[in-house]
Amino acid sequence: MRIAIIGAGYVGLTTGAALAYLGHHVTCVENDGRKLASLKGGRCPIREPGVEEIMRDAGERLLFTGDISEAVGADAIMIAVGTPSREDGSADLRYVEGVAREVAEAMRGGRRYTVVMKSTVPVGTNRRVRDMIREILSERDSTAEFQVVSNPEFLSAGQALRDFLYPDRIVVGVDGPEGLEVMRRMYLPVLEQSFEPPVWLPRPANYTRPSLVATDPASAEMIKYAANAFLALKVSFINEIAGLCEEQSDRYSELSRLVSFINEIAGLCERVGADVREVARGIGLDPRIGPRFLQAGAGWGGSCFPKDTAALIALGRDNGYEMPIVSAARLVNQRQRVHIVDKLEDALDGLAGKTVGVLGIAFKPGTDDIRDAPSLDIMRLLRERGGRVRAHDPAAMMNARAALDGLDVELCDDPYMMADGADALLLVTEWPEYRDLDLRRVATSMRNPVLLDGRNHLDPEKARRAGLRYIGVGR
Repeated sequence: MRIAIIGAGYVGLTTGAALAYLGHHVTCVENDGRKLASLKGGRCPIREPGVEEIMRDAGERLLFTGDISEAVGADAIMIAVGTPSREDGSADLRYVEGVAREVAEAMRGGRRYTVVMKSTVPVGTNRRVRDMIREILSERDSTAEFQVVSNPEFLSAGQALRDFLYPDRIVVGVDGPEGLEVMRRMYLPVLEQSFEPPVWLPRPANYTRPSLVATDPASAEMIKYAANAFLALKVSFINEIAGLCEEQSDRYSELSRLVSFINEIAGLCERVGADVREVARGIGLDPRIGPRFLQAGAGWGGSCFPKDTAALIALGRDNGYEMPIVSAARLVNQRQRVHIVDKLEDALDGLAGKTVGVLGIAFKPGTDDIRDAPSLDIMRLLRERGGRVRAHDPAAMMNARAALDGLDVELCDDPYMMADGADALLLVTEWPEYRDLDLRRVATSMRNPVLLDGRNHLDPEKARRAGLRYIGVGR
């Protein structure tokens, strides 16, 4: 492939040199005259192990220029310029927008272009750049066609080439199969590990082929921010623990932080048009994070997370030490229960007089334990807002009767009986039995076939085909 990379900084140069080493013909565009002269002389202007060596190995397949118009004829045009922070903390997109404008002005009619967003940008930038290019082409009455693909980078300083050649995953955000095919061709040597490794950077022992995470552009943009935010959260968490106890930390507190984090990301996904399940998939492939506990939903409960996080905060307080991250995780967890009820209230245009069937009472599947179960708070909130509540659980009915004493909740032994005449169903516990429900039977028996899946447990398309109005969390 012929690939153009606009911006030969840390990300652009590393990416360009590596792609050229893999066999592509790469042209890097750099507007800094001193840096451009250094690059043309074969010297690496950044301090990153191996980049100068791989530039040399790439040979004539790697070229440098200061003129964007020389690069716009490529099969893919990658934007890799900086996005520094403004004073208010937001990303400054002036360089991204400036490059997009220059690329659009250099496009020629009768061709189809692929613009690849490599810069780290806020969710919605792909759409923003797409609209900008479309407007410029319209003003020029150009017949050029284009697509914008998101391809966030996950390069760590000091091992950027290792991260590029032997990645954990490659994330691409596309709007259709054509964009996916372009990116697959670009990364095929990495995906198949079919290239000859540099002698100075051998393939790691037991390394397996990376996953290609293909999702929508907004989710791809969110994956980048969420991954970094979570890694930052983990570092802050262990630093917070270190201030209290230098030798050991509490595993359950760490896991509660993770669950609260993904629920917080889910709320943001709902507002920016991303899919939290795609975000979780994208960041979970990072071995520093992992996929476990990255499920958005109604929050955590049980006997461990709530008790242990509360105890950790109390221990800190007793020793004159604040625990803001642990405290925030608990607040997010409680807020998630309210958020679930808010979503249902919006969907029903009010809860007063409406009948809601709650699927699942135990704090998690496989147990009858309802200690601090999210379902209990959710049912109380539903009643406080005037809703009539029914509930079912495959194992926790006996415990529920005692815990709900004094709260007007109808406990149903049969989920189909619970659904009969209901205005909405709310799945709170992800029991596998609920996946086997006859959703068409459920939908036809309900007065208002609304299903709020508080764990993203059911198949949305299957539910919709059955006649249900499916609502997920963070989707």
